[in-house]
Amino acid sequence: MSNLVRLIIGFALLGAAVALFIFGHWGWGIPTVLSSIFVFITYFYNENMLIAQWYLRKDNMAKAEVFLGRITNYETQLNKMQYGYYNLLLGLMESRKAPMKSEKYFKAALSLGLHMDHNIALAKLSLAGIAMGKRNKREAQMYLAEAKKADKNKLLADQIKQMKDQLGMLDKQQQVRYSHR
Repeated sequence: MSNLVRLIIGFALLGAAVALFIFGHWGWGIPTVLSSIFVFITYFYNENMLIAQWYLRKDNMAKAEVFLGRITNYETQLNKMQYGYYNLLLGLMESRKAPMKSEKYFKAALSLGLHMDHNIALAKLSLAGIAMGKRNKREAQMYLAEAKKADKNKLLADQIKQMKDQLGMLDKQQQVRYSHR
């Protein structure tokens, strides 16, 4: 459902609730106000994205992909502030299947804008992992430093430390590889 239709339905329900209150039908007015609030919430937070995030947390990728697939044109169905999060969710799902192909989604998420620092850190950490997979040490170090800076609450501190350790092992692998020639 497009956002314009959601706003029209929300304002219609709110108007109906006010009319019910004016005519003294408080019992029907309160549920109507609550339903209009629910419609306004779905304007700002798309229900398909909320359900997909819930399934991602439960590690049920198939159902999360179904709900993200219901968003056919994200520019009309989502708010502008959700574009980045939509691409972040797509990148997280794609990284489970084909990690190297998920880079475009993470870069799009960062360019479209993520508002929470830990989500920015997650996207940068994922990009660092992709750069490590491509054996691009400089880019991986840059993304790790940016992820560490963005992770102010230390939610991803263990993963960042683990990536740095793997980056150190990448150097050792290259030294071993070149020393045998």
